[in-house]
Order: sequence, then C-alpha cells, then structure tokens
Amino acid sequence: MNDTQKGPVFTEIVLEVFKLGGLLVSEGDHMGSEYGITSARWKILGALYLAGEPQTVPQVARSMGLTRQAVQRLVDAMREDELLFFQDNPGHKRAKLISLSEVGKTVFLKLDEKQSGWAMKCSIGITNAELETTLSVLKRISDSIDR
Repeated sequence: MNDTQKGPVFTEIVLEVFKLGGLLVSEGDHMGSEYGITSARWKILGALYLAGEPQTVPQVARSMGLTRQAVQRLVDAMREDELLFFQDNPGHKRAKLISLSEVGKTVFLKLDEKQSGWAMKCSIGITNAELETTLSVLKRISDSIDR
C-alpha cells in the first residue's frame, strides 16, 4: 500500500476508534453505576492510583489527555463525595496535590477487579499477538498526533 492509499484506511481507523471510545464510555458508566461512578470519574481514580503518588490537576489532565478545567470540575465534585482529598503542595502555593481517599481507593480496586473479568470476556477469540499489535499501533498513532 502506498502512502496515498493510507489516508482513507487511517480515517476508517479513526472512525472505528471514535465508535469504540463511545462504547467503552458506556460500558464504563454501566460498570461504575453500582458505585455511583461515571467513566470520567473512574479515569480520575485510575490516573491517581496508577501515578502512585499525589498529583496536581494539570498532571492528571496531561496523563489523561483532558483539559485542566474538565479535570478540576471532576476532582472538586469527587472531593465532595469523599473519593479524593487535597493537600498542600510544597512546590506550588495554589496547585493542591490530590490523592485517593480510602473510599476512592476501595472503589477503584473493586472497579479494577470488575474490569479485569470484563476484559478477559471481551478478548475471547482475539490472539495475544493481535492484541499486542493493536496496542503497539494505537500507541504509535497517539505518539504521532501528540508531537
């Protein structure tokens, strides 16, 4: 396939990723509903859990590819719901550090367990090599767009 033929296929991939993104948000909302968590809130919990240390709103936003304003609204609401707590940031007067509360950690770990079973079910019939290739290509596409 020459370079001029790649554009239409790339566009089809983008459209399929958009569709898949919508499906994943819907599934995430469904899985999280038992805990009163939307996909957006789940993403915040996951970003903080995976970071392994307190994060600022801009750090969370960068790791998730979201705007700082969107993350700020979510973390403020999640703090009120006692899923997160804020602490002073010695490196910055206004940018608080955000951490998972015990409730937030518990909810994330329950959702992570639920998602793990769901992921195994969804990947039935797809080889490990296919999954690894898909992941590699999606990362390369992300990197090329993020430059």
